[in-house]
Amino acid sequence: MGRLTRRAFALAALSVAGSTATASAAPAQEGVRRSREMRGLWLATVANRDFPSRAGLTAAQQRAELVSWLDLAVRSRLNTVILQVRPTADALWPSPYEPWSGVLTGTQGKNPGWDPLGTAVAEARRRGLQLHAWFNPFRIANHADPAKLAATHPARVHPEWVVTYGGRMYYNPGLPAVRTFVRTAILDAVRRYPLDAVHFDDYFYPYPVAGQTFDDDAAYAAYGAGFPDRAAWRRANIDTFVLDMAARIRKTRPATRFGISPFGVWRNKSADPLGSDTRAAQSYDDTFADTRKWVTEGWLDYIVPQVYWNIGFPAADYAKLVPWWAEVAKGSRTQLYIGEALYKAGDPAQPAAWQDAAELSKHLTLADALPQVRGHVFFAAREVRTDTIGAFARVVKDHYQKKGAVG
Repeated sequence: MGRLTRRAFALAALSVAGSTATASAAPAQEGVRRSREMRGLWLATVANRDFPSRAGLTAAQQRAELVSWLDLAVRSRLNTVILQVRPTADALWPSPYEPWSGVLTGTQGKNPGWDPLGTAVAEARRRGLQLHAWFNPFRIANHADPAKLAATHPARVHPEWVVTYGGRMYYNPGLPAVRTFVRTAILDAVRRYPLDAVHFDDYFYPYPVAGQTFDDDAAYAAYGAGFPDRAAWRRANIDTFVLDMAARIRKTRPATRFGISPFGVWRNKSADPLGSDTRAAQSYDDTFADTRKWVTEGWLDYIVPQVYWNIGFPAADYAKLVPWWAEVAKGSRTQLYIGEALYKAGDPAQPAAWQDAAELSKHLTLADALPQVRGHVFFAAREVRTDTIGAFARVVKDHYQKKGAVG
């Protein structure tokens, strides 16, 4: 998912001041709510994080790895795999708009000899799993050298679409042509495959990099009239893109849902009375993603805020954030799932709470008391498999004994 940069930014932005809180929530009625809930994992392909294990494997080896991840999901009593199919403005299906992803063969644009997304859809269905196709909308590359892109890459054909920032390349969301192109590239997959959902992660405008400026001056001069400031214009660009994607997906394939997994904090209460009791980075201000609006307006079928902090964490307490999101979702058509930081469990660099194998299970117990929370998604597949301290096994033991359909 390319979340290493986001994680580092979030940790730097979080204050360590504040009080702690403990979780005390009564378990839900197991037979009622647990029979229908999201139990998902993210299967990341960017930089070969989870799949494929390395670039250059044969088509048969790659296919075997993909199937093994789906089998792991079944064994783990999960019901949904969120597969990253457009990690860096490239594709894990035969797209006519973008090159084959380099994570497959090691060379962007080289045909891997098979169709990973088509295979994933068919094999997931065979196993009773949902397959959500995960797209990163505006990231072009985790480097700043256009010459490293495939010769036919749209970013090379249209260099005016590109902004280099923080040593990486991004499409400029302020250009209508960019938004149209990205939408078209994504909808190609929706037309080709019976996807259960289209899924976006937390990257819209890039996370802030100290001392650097995202240079969209020309786009703002051309399209920013009528907005009070650049931040409002940027939010409007993302709003327009999200709302348009929702409508186009619904029109193209009505059964396919649209979900987004944003950064876990919309705004802090200190910045907005509607915000959460947190002292953290804010998607509204930092990535120009008005995530609360997307829920209250019902633009999304589901949202998976990345609540990647432990219960009692001073600057962003899981026990405060999840109820805040539940209140936002209350009365909305948008279903709420919670993104869980399985990757932190057992990591010695994390707070002491993450050394407790029961921490994640406590998260689910707390969420059980909130009827708006309809399930959880775990980051990421590799940690489900390795499960260093048994945190995921504890979740399965405590909460996933019964089979659960997506709710």
